[in-house]
Amino acid sequence: MSNPGTGEDARASVSAAASAPEPVVLVADPETTRGGFIGHALRRRFAPVLTTLSVAEAVDIAAREADRHRIIIAASPEPTDLNLLGGLRDAESGLDFIVITEAPDVDTAVAALRAGAADFLVRPCGIDQLERAVLRVLTRRVGAMPDPPAAAHTVRRTSSGPARPAHHAAAGLVGECKPVKAICRIIDRVAPMRSTVLIKGESGTGKELAAQTIHERSGRQGEFVPINCGAVSAELLESELFGHVKGAFTSAHQARDGLFSHAHGGTLFLDEIGEMPRALQAKLLRVLEERRIRPVGGNVQLAVDVRIIAATNRDLAAEVRAGRFREDLYYRLNVLEVRLPPLRERREDIPALTRFFIQTLSPELGIAPPAFDDEDLALLCVQPWPGNVRELRNVVERCLLLGQRPVDHLHSLGRVAQRDGDAPDDGDRSLAAAERRHILWVLGEVNGDRNLAASLLGVSRKTVERKLRQWAQQPEGPTGYE
Repeated sequence: MSNPGTGEDARASVSAAASAPEPVVLVADPETTRGGFIGHALRRRFAPVLTTLSVAEAVDIAAREADRHRIIIAASPEPTDLNLLGGLRDAESGLDFIVITEAPDVDTAVAALRAGAADFLVRPCGIDQLERAVLRVLTRRVGAMPDPPAAAHTVRRTSSGPARPAHHAAAGLVGECKPVKAICRIIDRVAPMRSTVLIKGESGTGKELAAQTIHERSGRQGEFVPINCGAVSAELLESELFGHVKGAFTSAHQARDGLFSHAHGGTLFLDEIGEMPRALQAKLLRVLEERRIRPVGGNVQLAVDVRIIAATNRDLAAEVRAGRFREDLYYRLNVLEVRLPPLRERREDIPALTRFFIQTLSPELGIAPPAFDDEDLALLCVQPWPGNVRELRNVVERCLLLGQRPVDHLHSLGRVAQRDGDAPDDGDRSLAAAERRHILWVLGEVNGDRNLAASLLGVSRKTVERKLRQWAQQPEGPTGYE
């Protein structure tokens, strides 16, 4: 009888699992007991789950299951293992792998990501975290996530109010444009590290969502604790962050822990850090350097293990030059900078974001998902979106609540009339003239990007270019897009 968790056990199970439609999860761990435990725990959620003693053995089994999606969980892989997985990942479109390491080592993280790892976890990591990693892989593959177990729900705490379930952490990162892909690669690389991250971007671009994604992929066991530094008065912010002892001030009738204490072992997200009073900036700098806090009115310093992620929509370098932000704190926070682009710089992601919001909001509101057509999506793609992703989400939610299509809703707001007002109008009301005005207007909205314009118009780039050549030869003169 073969021992659980051995390669013989895995090979014997392959034929029995082959007829199941589910993806195959292969756990490759040289420690038999640990690998067997991981495999047993994952079987509560996935089937089939096979265990092996080496990555090479897992790859061998995966090669025999080429007609199914395979996920290899590689525990403490060697560089040769990563090379092997990377080669197979390039050759096989139906294989993904997740790497688990013993320590947050930069070289290993970089090697894993270069090899094409779908996720990178650092021990100690819980089974629920590993389950979420597998679910993320499945979501990217099939576009739908199975209902997660209760343990897979994360909890976030705000500075006012009780803990509440977290929203989808990557909503602002949905999309396939180059900037978003680059941000995702950076997040995957830095998440396991302890380094401070400074996220920059306009309001509504998803800074808190990016921070929460970093936390969820960090392997840290504590909570994600956000606070908006601009939403709390200067008098209360110090107490909110560091806590206070009984009698520290008039209304301090009892001692209270601050958010640094709540975030112990986890991540503290300091949103709108540029709004923090300068006097408190010096105290925050000391905490970052010493990893100790002193509650307001207290004499004892308390050690804290907190990863700091800060965010701002201000130009902190300019704030430093103006004397409103401490230069030493700026450089202490700006270990790694992540810039989130405004929605107007990633218009090609708007259809995917719209579909994502429909899928997530419809069940919450108890409304059947509507079918937005190409006209709706094209109109959404050319809006200015000063409120960025948050504004797009609000528009989608209002459309669901009111039972309207985006074209009707935006028309009621006076935002569709802008289209005809901006288009050149020579008095010609023929269909050909209307087509010309519309195509030129769309090109203007996307700064002459013919590929994007063609996508929004639902035609090929060649069609757009043919129209431009045709109009350039007409008496009206050149179009400006030649």
